[in-house]
Amino acid sequence: MIRWAYAFIDRPRARFAEAAAFWATVTGSRLSAPRGASGEFVTLLPPGPADACVKAQAVDGGPGGTHLDLAVDDIAATAAEARALGAAPVHTEDGLEVLRSPAGLVFCVVPWSGETSRPAPLTAPDGTVSRLDQVCVDIPPESYDTEIAFWTTLTGWDSTPTTRPEFHRVTSPQSLPLRLLLQRLDTPGPAGAHLDLACSNPDATRTRHEQLGATYVSRGATWLVMRDPAGITYCLTGRDPETGRLP
Repeated sequence: MIRWAYAFIDRPRARFAEAAAFWATVTGSRLSAPRGASGEFVTLLPPGPADACVKAQAVDGGPGGTHLDLAVDDIAATAAEARALGAAPVHTEDGLEVLRSPAGLVFCVVPWSGETSRPAPLTAPDGTVSRLDQVCVDIPPESYDTEIAFWTTLTGWDSTPTTRPEFHRVTSPQSLPLRLLLQRLDTPGPAGAHLDLACSNPDATRTRHEQLGATYVSRGATWLVMRDPAGITYCLTGRDPETGRLP
């Protein structure tokens, strides 16, 4: 059983401080003290009694991206289940299993530390509301059905197709802070992931994010594609920040 989930923001070290500060601001969080052998990890701490659900990591190789940490009671059992479902082991140490999904997305299985309180949405000064609530897994077409089956079985969450055939929802219980959206790409290659924010007004949120250093990329049916200060894409989506649902 998945007790909690973390979105992990992986950014190149040269742009890490800028990107971490951006994401702390747009989620209404403050950054923890750095930790790790070279200060490569920080947690985005929400206000009040809420528990964190976003962390960031400075990476020395590659462009960076996003991965998911699943917090569970029994790391070994969950990792074994993931491998039985087609995941490949990457790294094991005390309190951590790193794996790749069948399509190649890196994710981690970590111990649950008692987190139970989902952070509240952020209300901007103009009254618009947003919440970082979703990790979208970008999947090559040849792996799409396999990846849906993998995440559906591993999480045990509600799994439903959408009205658009290129998207599939894997929705966590309302008590958990993050859900999954699976997106079928048009081209082959390894899977990746990006962050989605549910926004009461995506265009107003876009303006605020641009003022904080983000750049606009393109417009979709119900979403805006953006780049954060490190140049990594994410989306502002027209969904209810409280429930995550489309209007």
